[in-house]
Amino acid sequence: MPWLLNLVYLVVLAAVAPVLLWQRLLRGKRRPGIWTKLTGQLARRDGDSRLAWFHAVSVGEVLQLEPMICECRSRWPSLEILVTTTTATGYRLACERFAEHRVDWFPLDFSWSVRRALRRVRPDLVVLVELELWPNFVLATHRAGIPLALVNGRISESSFRGYRRLKWLFAGLLPRFDRLIAQNETYAARLAELGGPTEKIHVSGSIKYDRIETRRDNPATGELAAELGIHRSEPVFVAGSTQEPEERLAVEAWQQARQTHPDLRLVLVPRHPERFDQVAEMVVSMGHPLLRRSQNDGAVPRTQERPVVLLDTIGELAACWGLADVAFVGGSLGNRGGQNMIEPAAYGAAVLFGPNTQNFQDVVDELLERGGARVVGNGAALTQRLQELLDDPSTANALGEAARGLVLARQGATESTLDILQELLPSETLDSTTRHGDPAAADAA
Repeated sequence: MPWLLNLVYLVVLAAVAPVLLWQRLLRGKRRPGIWTKLTGQLARRDGDSRLAWFHAVSVGEVLQLEPMICECRSRWPSLEILVTTTTATGYRLACERFAEHRVDWFPLDFSWSVRRALRRVRPDLVVLVELELWPNFVLATHRAGIPLALVNGRISESSFRGYRRLKWLFAGLLPRFDRLIAQNETYAARLAELGGPTEKIHVSGSIKYDRIETRRDNPATGELAAELGIHRSEPVFVAGSTQEPEERLAVEAWQQARQTHPDLRLVLVPRHPERFDQVAEMVVSMGHPLLRRSQNDGAVPRTQERPVVLLDTIGELAACWGLADVAFVGGSLGNRGGQNMIEPAAYGAAVLFGPNTQNFQDVVDELLERGGARVVGNGAALTQRLQELLDDPSTANALGEAARGLVLARQGATESTLDILQELLPSETLDSTTRHGDPAAADAA
């Protein structure tokens, strides 16, 4: 299987190489970490203290790891921690959030890359977040005798339909894991149906709920409000994790609502950084003053009309949701399947999202069942619902309290997950050669 997979990967790489080259030459788009990913030359590990390797694909997964790694430090102060990511934005955020730990790139799934990475790092435990099943990496980790765990496992209904067609592949990979820790019973059942051994499958809840801030008066939100010139007395509409054309629909809804609520503020947070400039141009073209977070020195421009705020930074959306009286969660009016609505729910905002939320269907179902969110089918419905919630604060407050109550009731998954992972960590008293094999065998390249 490894060499067959290598061949498939090489064909794919050859197919996309011209696109990558075009992006590099004509658009100046760099691909940082590509050599490390291709060769597996992660920073070599020195010493023999225990090390846990956590892999988080991008920004969302990196943020999910925060409570887990914080708890790891509390439980096992001497444990070394490596965090790897795949995307540039995820890498930058990991360097910022885990500055005291090792941060590196996850190797591409070529057999030589993953073997070299494992030899250089020599982990005592490998933890993959959600459902990162790279076959060569999983097989190489298993063959090396390194405990392997999946945490916060989730399989959406749409993904499950596709995965069932590849059941032969999953049936060969899932038994290689020592623990498969799912967010809920539904995901656990799907893992089992795809070939995961039932004795290795556990349910812990979602760690996403544990890293969530629930206090609006937290320092990060307060600092953000001050620097953006948003006063406590002003109602705020936040449209976050948006994709085209959701920003325009949010601006149109805000325009309409301001006819009866002239002090209403709008904050736009596009999902993809490469669209920041495009969204800024759109707001200005619609005739509104604009305040970009990345260009703000703390002095909010004095204009007759309060500016639309564009949060064009990475990692501040979580704090920004704490400003929202009404929150629209993007990626849900298009075809992306929605984005995470737990954060605005935790602050008690009145949460709105579109009908396409299959990526978070379990959260959506619980929110709707508790009366903690509303679905808007299009731009007109978004405008109408925003107006209704601003006109009727008691309904908006009830919506927000129901959502916040759900988040508080679901917290605690991090401790449950680490209790399970503790079974896989070797004792500190074990001889280092027993744990890691002969260090002299580490790749010398």
